[in-house]
Amino acid sequence: MITSVREFNTLIERACATDCVGLDTEFIWERTYYPKLGLIQLALSDEECFLIDPLAIDDLTPFGRLLTNPDVVKILHDAPQDLMILFRVTGVVPQNVFDTRIAAGFSGLSSTISLADLINILLEINLPKTETRTNWLNRPLNSLQIDYALDDVRYLRALRILLLARIIVPEIREWLDQEMKLLSLPKAYAPPADDLRYLRIKGSASLDRRSLAILRNLAGWREQEARTRNQPRGHIVSDKTLLTIARERTDSLATLTASNLLTGKKAQRYGDLITEAVRSGLALDDRDLPGTNRRIRLSSSEMSAYKQLLRYLDKVHQVQGVDPHIVGNNLEFKQLIKHHGKNSTRLPHKFTAGWRKELLERFF
Repeated sequence: MITSVREFNTLIERACATDCVGLDTEFIWERTYYPKLGLIQLALSDEECFLIDPLAIDDLTPFGRLLTNPDVVKILHDAPQDLMILFRVTGVVPQNVFDTRIAAGFSGLSSTISLADLINILLEINLPKTETRTNWLNRPLNSLQIDYALDDVRYLRALRILLLARIIVPEIREWLDQEMKLLSLPKAYAPPADDLRYLRIKGSASLDRRSLAILRNLAGWREQEARTRNQPRGHIVSDKTLLTIARERTDSLATLTASNLLTGKKAQRYGDLITEAVRSGLALDDRDLPGTNRRIRLSSSEMSAYKQLLRYLDKVHQVQGVDPHIVGNNLEFKQLIKHHGKNSTRLPHKFTAGWRKELLERFF
């Protein structure tokens, strides 16, 4: 375990002198808004794997030298969350990232495959899953926990070699490179705007535009409150409660208190802020209301085209190895069928440029 600044800096220098490294993090994200980093795993080779203790090293910014080094490939599995956590502690946007989960999606495998399953398929090694519920903030770690953490990076370099060997078509390799470069764009590390958080609340599609405006205000307020208090969103007010308040347009403290939607303590703490958010939504001019988030309804001809698109993507997967799930999801495909050639502003943004646009234009 790397616990001293001297050991840490020496390891970073060694890592920066290699061609590629395996990288992973362990964290706890249960009672806080921001995840708590418990461990950083780094593999210089299959045999040289290290654990860095972020609880013992106050300043992790030197790790940024490795993350931004364009000559060293950083190999991770399902990289975005780990990279976001490392972005928070180093302040830098990583360069030259290789995500084995994404690469699997271009190599005839599932783009949602777990690391353990990928290792099993490509290396025929079965990893134990004994420490998935470990509290990585506890010290000391036992031998099983240490082995589990090291195994998460031990095989990443080998996986990269094997995955690239499966992608033999130059065009597909270029598509893979395009997708990996998205992980090095600054916008990938910008959190969603507070006023867009309401779109992630399950059930929002059932609301009319006025209630959606209220939900937008409520979700934006809750996001700021959760961030300030460093508490999970649901610990402030649950999604279900926000949805009910928005639907019923509860704009007075007396009505809110009588509804029993909030405990007495929460009603006292947040009641005025919640009802203010509701009243603000009620006062909006109609032209400023958000558009409805309702389920897309396809005509019979559009549904036929949608099914043809799914068959086309399935054939692409069989012949070229590109998993349809990495192209998009069913909602996005329906949006594509609904608006292609009619309203480009309603198309999913990722379908308007790059390899996805190229692939989908061949269907039309």
